[in-house]
Amino acid sequence: MSETVPQAPRKAFASRALGSSAWTMANFGLGQIMRLGSNLILTRILSPDDFGLMALVTSFLIGLSMFSDMGFGPSIMQSKRGDDPDFLDTIWTLKIIRGFLIFLAAMAMAWPLSLFYDAPLFSWVFPVAATSMIVGGFLPTRIDSAARHLQLGRLTVIELGNQLIGILITVAAALILQSVWALVWGNVLGAFAQLLMFRLFLPGHRNRFRMEPEARAEVMKFGKWIFFSTICGFLLFQGDRIILGRVLTLHQLGIYNIGLFLATVPAMLGSSIGSRLFIPMYREHPPSEGAHHRRTLARTRAGLTALLLFAAIVLAWVGPPLVDLLYDARYTSAGGILVAIACIQMLQVIPISYEYSALAAGDSRGFFVMQSARAAIYFGLVAGGAFLYGLPGLLVGQALSQVFCYPVTVWLARRHDCWDPRHDLVAALVAVVAAAAALAAHRDAIAAALFS
Repeated sequence: MSETVPQAPRKAFASRALGSSAWTMANFGLGQIMRLGSNLILTRILSPDDFGLMALVTSFLIGLSMFSDMGFGPSIMQSKRGDDPDFLDTIWTLKIIRGFLIFLAAMAMAWPLSLFYDAPLFSWVFPVAATSMIVGGFLPTRIDSAARHLQLGRLTVIELGNQLIGILITVAAALILQSVWALVWGNVLGAFAQLLMFRLFLPGHRNRFRMEPEARAEVMKFGKWIFFSTICGFLLFQGDRIILGRVLTLHQLGIYNIGLFLATVPAMLGSSIGSRLFIPMYREHPPSEGAHHRRTLARTRAGLTALLLFAAIVLAWVGPPLVDLLYDARYTSAGGILVAIACIQMLQVIPISYEYSALAAGDSRGFFVMQSARAAIYFGLVAGGAFLYGLPGLLVGQALSQVFCYPVTVWLARRHDCWDPRHDLVAALVAVVAAAAALAAHRDAIAAALFS
């Protein structure tokens, strides 16, 4: 019996998915251009030490946010009650409580961490920066509702406006303060501006304080595994800076952060598109329910991977001259770091779409199993490499972790019937050849960055 799929719903969803992808790419592209412009201005006003200290502060703020994440956004996107006002208000109330808890945790951690990293200013900067988490708790759930329905046009415009306002505030503060405090106050005041913009200009449900027991129970049931998963995610995505804060000086960490900022564009783009596109796609086109769904997902996956690989290859080839063009002589060694990390990114972006299959299916437990295994592999290799051989060891550990984490991701993909081995093999061959060529072409810049 032949498989039939209603044409009108299929075309309607395809149109929304295409529009969502276009808006997400526009948001990311313009956002990265603004971030780069801001970065170029700020690096001429502030020192690498300021960027190194703020990299530590940001890493721990992200860590606290991830350690307390109950998957509120994915809950709204995948739940059958995702449009229910009582459900949305309960999540909003929980988000506010979480924001205050994060701030209190930052207050408690600030002094011990300043001693651990031998950075006295950290004990003052960290709590002030953490006030942005209180503000973030009040962001309306209509942001996630727009993503649930792939209605990203106005959301994108507002997000870009928010980013521009935050950048202008930070640059103005840098001109006045000329210290790391400019980055801190830019972050905090930008959070207030973001909240105001979303409340004024994004239509949708107006949140009220509410704590419905049924909604809370559903969120907690789904979110308990997300909570554990995001703890693992912190080790995966911020572990390098936490480790390097002990291995490198703040000056060296600031330079590393510049190379990382440029090199991670492909993975950031993949996460940005994936989180907003693939959860709705897997929800609307479950791969276990027919070959047509699998073909639709395969085409989308191939297009995203081609885009991300192209971006990583370009960055790997133009790394050193790009850094020399954009930054002053203090940051020259960031070029070699950029090349090395961009080559690692070529492997990292290949399976990036698989993890969203679990979130779309409500399988937060499977997602946790994957994340915990990946975190153990990644952190073990990266920490061991860094403490034995410094920055070169850390980068080798990152590269090896992509290889050893792949079978875990495949396990999850097979669990949800979305593994595409042909796609992975072709992409891996392209990545290995391109990375080898880039490393050979820039071996002197890499050696200077890692061993000087």
